Amino acid sequence: MAKCFTRDIVANGMVFRARFAGAGSPAGEPVIFLHGFPETSIMWAGLMERLGEEGYRCMAPDQRGYSPGARPGNVEEYDYRKLVSDVMALADALGCARFHLIGHDWGSAVGWALIHLHPDRVCSWTAMSVPHMDAFASAIADDPDQRERSRYMGFFMLPEKPERQLAADDFAFLRSLWLSIPKEQVDEYIGVFCQPGALTAALNWYRANPVLLEKRREGPEFGAVQHPTLVIWGNQDIAVGRVAIERTAPYMKGPYRLAELNAGHWLIQEEPERVHDGILRHLQENPCSERRC
Repeated sequence: MAKCFTRDIVANGMVFRARFAGAGSPAGEPVIFLHGFPETSIMWAGLMERLGEEGYRCMAPDQRGYSPGARPGNVEEYDYRKLVSDVMALADALGCARFHLIGHDWGSAVGWALIHLHPDRVCSWTAMSVPHMDAFASAIADDPDQRERSRYMGFFMLPEKPERQLAADDFAFLRSLWLSIPKEQVDEYIGVFCQPGALTAALNWYRANPVLLEKRREGPEFGAVQHPTLVIWGNQDIAVGRVAIERTAPYMKGPYRLAELNAGHWLIQEEPERVHDGILRHLQENPCSERRC
């Protein structure tokens, strides 16, 4: 088994804690994993070990705000373009010219932005739980079901109150969301959010990016996607409804597959075998043309 290990990487003038697997295979194609809220890179450990056994070289950072050495204080430092720049800087630090990209939750949002801003760097793209951001924003704007599912985002954008509520009673609310998640992962998440400024930093992803979450005239338009794309969605997801998922397909101009699972938001913990198998198939069907990492 290609066990994960952790080490720090200097990128974008900060220090990121990151997990690796399969690094002993220098010819292997690189895969970068982006976690969401409220998780860390440990969510990917099982999949990374599986892909490492298959010869891929895997890296998953604790993203900006989650790594102690990459935790700026100002809200504007969490703008999605800066989050994308972190991923690019990490890829450059590892010498990755092109790579497969996999994201979940906010990691998916960053991934959609990255393939728009840096299309030539990505071999294949896998988005878990979160659909194309233009489709998502339009659903929030005019689909009552999605608007209701997304109400929590407005609360998370408020100052201070979300931190107090989420941290109350030893993070009781977050623990209620993590019931299907292994204890070792929950322990790591709590350990991170107990660090000074970490919970505020994680919530600043919401506060800094309202244009991603609302259909505004001045907001970004990510448009058509040429990359081979796999979207994995759980039809019991409390945060993302069917309308936003169905509106993703028209943006897909390259190979596209939607994998609908009978699961909730925590796909990789609830359906690990189906997620692992689906992603491995996607990577195998869409190899990088250049292996320079």
